[in-house]
Amino acid sequence: MTATYEPFVPAGSSEPGRDRYAARREEHYDDRYQDRYGDQRPDRYGDQGPDRYGDQRQDDGYRQAEDPWAAPQQPAWAQPQPAWQEPEPAPSWAEQPQATWSAPAYVPPAYEAPAPQPASRAAGLSGRTKPIVFGLVAVLLAVVGWQAYRIESVISANDALTSAEKDRNAELEKALTNVFDPEAISTASLPSVFRVRAGDFTGTAFSVGTKAANGTANLFTNFHVVESIFKAGNKSVTLERGNTKINATIVKVDEDKDLALLVAKKTIKPLAVFTGTVKPGQPVVVVGAPLGLDDTVTQGVISAYRQDDDGPTIQFDAPINPGNSGGPVVNAGKQVVALATAKARDAEGIGLGIDIKTACDTFKVC
Repeated sequence: MTATYEPFVPAGSSEPGRDRYAARREEHYDDRYQDRYGDQRPDRYGDQGPDRYGDQRQDDGYRQAEDPWAAPQQPAWAQPQPAWQEPEPAPSWAEQPQATWSAPAYVPPAYEAPAPQPASRAAGLSGRTKPIVFGLVAVLLAVVGWQAYRIESVISANDALTSAEKDRNAELEKALTNVFDPEAISTASLPSVFRVRAGDFTGTAFSVGTKAANGTANLFTNFHVVESIFKAGNKSVTLERGNTKINATIVKVDEDKDLALLVAKKTIKPLAVFTGTVKPGQPVVVVGAPLGLDDTVTQGVISAYRQDDDGPTIQFDAPINPGNSGGPVVNAGKQVVALATAKARDAEGIGLGIDIKTACDTFKVC
């Protein structure tokens, strides 16, 4: 509901505010309730009717709550207003006490020591863990021992294999040494073999031994090759090989064994000597100058080893001819086993040789 207000009365005015509607409201309420209820106008709350705002209602210009059954009150704006008073000024900041700040002292946190374990529990735990630790140690030692045993076994097996491999290599080397290779044998033997020219006769001689004086060489040949000039009192012979000619001298002879020792006035590589006993079937190469043809090579096998009154004789089937006398019979090991001496007439493949050991024992130069 909108009310029309009187003009504002300033504070301190002696004229109270007027309510020109008060009499009319009173009459209106009296007539309405008199007609409806008679003279007994009900009071909604009685004497104890609540005050909507309590006893603390303020007459500071705010409108109080209206009680529809109460008599109309004079509005707050019509009541005399209090005079306003200037507030006292606040004290200056210089007069205010200054607050002082200080950091709180550091207090280290307190730590509590852990509660000790009961003796019985610690002892029980230790008692349970000891067998486990001992068991693990025992297992570890067993594993280490087993590994050591395996390693030692492997090392022993490796040593055995190494030893077997060495033996096998030695056997292979020996077998390869005994492999018959005529080309290799000829290549190693030819530089030590020469054609001997003694007057009207020719034969073969080869260098042997290591006891020759410096700048000289000892050579073996058959006595019947140099017999004619030796008996004539001439001891000089010529060694020929291709365009090479070397002077040599007859120093010793053995007519019964058909052997002669020559000394050349030049160093010549000697051939190795076989000191064992030959066996039938062993392959050999005969190097010489048959019919004056130097650097001639034939091959065959040992046919027999025969003992005679004049000494052992080695029979072989390699072809030989006049001029091969005194030439070396060489085995697969590039060692001299005999001196080719003679062949059977009217027969093929029967050659005879003097054992090299007999020549070495006779002249003591090997």
